[in-house]
Amino acid sequence: MNKQGDNTRELDRIIFFSDAIFAIVMTLLILDIPVPEIAPGLAQAELPSRVLELWPKFFSYVLSFLVIGTYWLAHHGTYRYIESYDRGLMWLNLLFLLTISFVPFPTALLGEYGEQQFAVVLYALSLAIPRLLLALIWWYAIRRTLISEGQDLGMSRYHFVRSLVIAAIFLFSIVLSFFSITAAILSWFVMFAVDSVLWRLQQRYRWL
Repeated sequence: MNKQGDNTRELDRIIFFSDAIFAIVMTLLILDIPVPEIAPGLAQAELPSRVLELWPKFFSYVLSFLVIGTYWLAHHGTYRYIESYDRGLMWLNLLFLLTISFVPFPTALLGEYGEQQFAVVLYALSLAIPRLLLALIWWYAIRRTLISEGQDLGMSRYHFVRSLVIAAIFLFSIVLSFFSITAAILSWFVMFAVDSVLWRLQQRYRWL
């Protein structure tokens, strides 16, 4: 097998390993939601209300699943353009996956103590850091010329700026948490709108 073929195979291993981590982490999120324990004779009367009491956990689960899902899409988009690698890139990718694998803990904390500022701040930090690392991976890949030859520089800048903006939203929510916990949590949903707007602008105007 030629050098290019060997390089592609090794990149595939990095991507498959990353995909496996994402799949495991997204599956682990649901394990924090316990099945209510109710005496058999009271299940019919109490089960609906007991399940509804778990809504904060369902909320944190759905939120984290969607956010991690967008991070997986961004990771996929990043490695779509990377055609080579070195040990530096591998270590950055491992560090990124380390932060992703940590997300189930702040998710569980948010589901249990969502009214506490500490839980909100930790959650925001836990989702800002991997996005900053994804931006760093892009910067590193461009600097080390690991991306495909002829790759549109505007698209590379788009992925880099996109990660910085989304990380900034989570970091800004930490500031908001000092004034309103609810506002801080709601601000996270801005990420989905901003992500969509940035993509549409990039596709329509190639503005980066």
